[in-house]
Amino acid sequence: MEQLQDLVRTLLVYALPVLFAITAHEAAHGYVARMLGDSTAADLGRVTLNPIRHIDPIGTIAMPILLYVLTAGTFIFGYAKPVPVDWRRLRHPKRDMVWVAVAGPGANLVQMLAWALFGTALLSLGVAEPFFLLMAKAGVLVNLVMFAFNLLPVPPLDGGRVLVGLLPLRAAHVVARIEPYGFFIVMGLVVAGLVTTWWMLPVMRATLNATRLFLPSIMSVISIN
Repeated sequence: MEQLQDLVRTLLVYALPVLFAITAHEAAHGYVARMLGDSTAADLGRVTLNPIRHIDPIGTIAMPILLYVLTAGTFIFGYAKPVPVDWRRLRHPKRDMVWVAVAGPGANLVQMLAWALFGTALLSLGVAEPFFLLMAKAGVLVNLVMFAFNLLPVPPLDGGRVLVGLLPLRAAHVVARIEPYGFFIVMGLVVAGLVTTWWMLPVMRATLNATRLFLPSIMSVISIN
């Protein structure tokens, strides 16, 4: 019973931050793609803040909950429905794909700052309600994790597409060929702990260190118990 109560409490605290995080992430891809010439996502109704348009029943709901229960909260992984982008319709395909890819993690970075400011305001006002304080902390952490993870330079993650866009043409073709197997490569690296140790933690630490230079209170928000 206690484990069930903990699960319900965690779901309630994280539900809004996670929905906002995935919705803005995917919508940002489509929005920037439309700005740069490809209206594919917009035509399919994916440039929207309606989370129902972006939720994948398995990847967004079932998988994270199942992994949370099976691993006692030590490992959670999920995904939303990817926003379709037709790179051939972009005005400058190779260059513009970089901006389309960066838009998703960029949206998460902005949300991380917004949740940090929300948490800072709650602390400054002396709000004692733990639910909203924990939600602010969840918002910072969820978006920080999404920002770092999606920048991993392995296709089909956003970082992989950024890498393809920045590399010379021949090298870009070599990296792009990885994409059909990218999901399995990423999951293998995650299970082996390499993504966490060699990518996630360094990127998250660097992001927090950079943020605390102009928003020191972010450390107080993520320290909320």
